[in-house]
Amino acid sequence: MNLWRLSLAYLRHQKLTAALNVFLLALGSAIIVVLLLASTQLKDNLVRDAGGIDLVVGAKGSPLQLILSSIYHIDAPTGNIDLAEARRWSRHRLVDRAIPVALGDSVQGFRIVGTSDDFRALYDAEIANGRSWHAPMEAVLGAQVAAATGLAVGDTFAGVHGFAASGHTHEHSRYRVVGVLAPTRSVIDRLALTDVRSVWAIHGAAGHDAGHETGHGHDHDHDHDHDHDHDHDHEHEHEHEHEHEHEHEHEEDHADDGHDASHHDATTTADHTLLPSILAPDFPATGRQITALLLISDSPLAGLTLPRLINRVSSLQAAAPVAEITRLLGLIGFGLDTLAAFAGLMIAAAALSVFVALYNALRARRVDLAMMRSLGASRAQLLRHILLEGQMLAIGGVTLGLLIGHLVTEGLGLWLQDAQLFHLTGWAWQPAEWGLLAMAVTVGLLAALLPAIQAYRVDIARTLAGE
Repeated sequence: MNLWRLSLAYLRHQKLTAALNVFLLALGSAIIVVLLLASTQLKDNLVRDAGGIDLVVGAKGSPLQLILSSIYHIDAPTGNIDLAEARRWSRHRLVDRAIPVALGDSVQGFRIVGTSDDFRALYDAEIANGRSWHAPMEAVLGAQVAAATGLAVGDTFAGVHGFAASGHTHEHSRYRVVGVLAPTRSVIDRLALTDVRSVWAIHGAAGHDAGHETGHGHDHDHDHDHDHDHDHDHEHEHEHEHEHEHEHEHEEDHADDGHDASHHDATTTADHTLLPSILAPDFPATGRQITALLLISDSPLAGLTLPRLINRVSSLQAAAPVAEITRLLGLIGFGLDTLAAFAGLMIAAAALSVFVALYNALRARRVDLAMMRSLGASRAQLLRHILLEGQMLAIGGVTLGLLIGHLVTEGLGLWLQDAQLFHLTGWAWQPAEWGLLAMAVTVGLLAALLPAIQAYRVDIARTLAGE
């Protein structure tokens, strides 16, 4: 007797009831799979995108907003900070490395980040084509930016005012693409990198002072630190620019043309040496501002000491990515746990439905089971026959749920990619998914156990006699 074929034949006979049970199990399992894949990959993305950054120093405001804007690039900056004050903390004895970040513009919705070449090292990003920038108005594109925009080495593009895909375009100063990064599956794939001087040059050439940018959700706002109005800020900035060395005047003069804003800022133009750091002691900092400063400390003590010190003795704030990630995951986790509980209830309801279906079917099949016994089937075979039906329903439902869950997650990943958010894929397997398969076996056994015991105890003579 082939119990597999026999059990399958009975399920086909009750195909509507079987389909409903499989659907309920699949739906509950799919929800759990999506939550499992999304939450795990979200945590991995947040940790990977933090890039080993211990602290972010920026303008006063929400610490979470500072982290989201300066590391994950999914929120508006809290404001702007003076370069001189940022440099002071970059040279603190507990700081191993400091990386400046200047925001304000975008290209087709991807953010343009003014920074130093050390930014690439945070994500182990290698240049797949071209080179790094050697002068202002040169840009290196992340892999996703290059793929989405179609820009390649040698092309030029104009930054859009703000972080939206459309808006006022800075056609007066165009960037030249000099490099494209290899994919890293981190936030750097969604960024266009350039030197901080490029951000300064464009906004100076456009006639914008620091305060104009924040009104549109950008970072160049320092009004809360100074009591000057916008016109005076603009005037003050240009007064200091005229006091700078000839190399910085040359930078501003060429910004309008969209050419390299300052080859003289480089240490050696001929051998393409990178631009000197804006955090260097001899770099003129008066009137200059950046969005934030990313700090990598040299000891665990710094993560405890520096935030309190910076928040207490300066007009800046320091936020720890680890603390804010934990807080963010805690906020998200409540909703995920609620959905997981709902999915668990659906699976429990499906298990109850399987039990009811098998129990009712057993009452209608008592004569069939008695005939099987009379034809030589043992009690153990009848027991396995009913248990097998429950297992087939449960395993079929959970397997279908796994497939649906992975397909839905992949669809979400494609949507998030278009929305320029974190990387999410459905083509990944989490060890916890084996637990779902084990749960399917358990659900099938529990749902079919009582009907199987009743089949085991069927009395041949009384059943065939119609009693």
